[in-house]
Amino acid sequence: MVRELGTKADLKSDIIRVDGRVISEPEEKVWLVLYKPAGTVSTLSDPEGRPTIAQYLKGIPERVYPVGRLDYDAEGALLVTNDGDLAHQLMHPRYGVRRTYLAKVSGVPKMEQIARLVSGLRLEDGRAKALEAAVQSRTPRNTWIRLVVAEGRPHLVKRLMEAVGAPVIKLHRPDYGGIAVAGMRPGDVRPLARAEIESLRDQAGKKAQPGPSRAAALPARRHGHGPPVPRRGRQQKRASPGGGRRP
Repeated sequence: MVRELGTKADLKSDIIRVDGRVISEPEEKVWLVLYKPAGTVSTLSDPEGRPTIAQYLKGIPERVYPVGRLDYDAEGALLVTNDGDLAHQLMHPRYGVRRTYLAKVSGVPKMEQIARLVSGLRLEDGRAKALEAAVQSRTPRNTWIRLVVAEGRPHLVKRLMEAVGAPVIKLHRPDYGGIAVAGMRPGDVRPLARAEIESLRDQAGKKAQPGPSRAAALPARRHGHGPPVPRRGRQQKRASPGGGRRP
């Protein structure tokens, strides 16, 4: 019962009744993962006119928003949802979920450089470190470094790699909080399964910890340059809250 003037309702979670009649119901919670292509901004609009992720979410009837950000020139897992409360918990700077990145660098970094990523480095906005860091794969010319971080500071992985003398050539995020884009292509969107949503809830409000080292899928090789053009029919069917399929 509202008894004070100026009381505000949260249309995402509150049910509003007047004389017992419901006039507004909360939206169904929707969780999706987008394989964000490089060359797109992780927002729904951009004042500079750059391509945004909105073009890949046109078939989603609910108003969803990205959970955090992924650099303009980076690609990979980006969660989108209308569940503001859980999204806020996942992004809380005191905790943070595990974010896995694959950073491509020139040459082969020394083991001392990899070790410094985990021991910690002082950046311009404070001390930072990776929970895990290891060589994923290498060639005579380039190396993919796998890093796991638990912070959402801007350009954190790039700045860490720069600090150890291994600037990033290409950046890919294969998973966020364990939600992976393996088997997807840039621009694809898929609904999260119930188990994946429960996994995110379980991580919310808990400090991320180092885990067992495991390889992550490298981005698929593609010909040509620039961001891919959105493809019709690439969006998969959405799941119901119970994990099933909706018509």
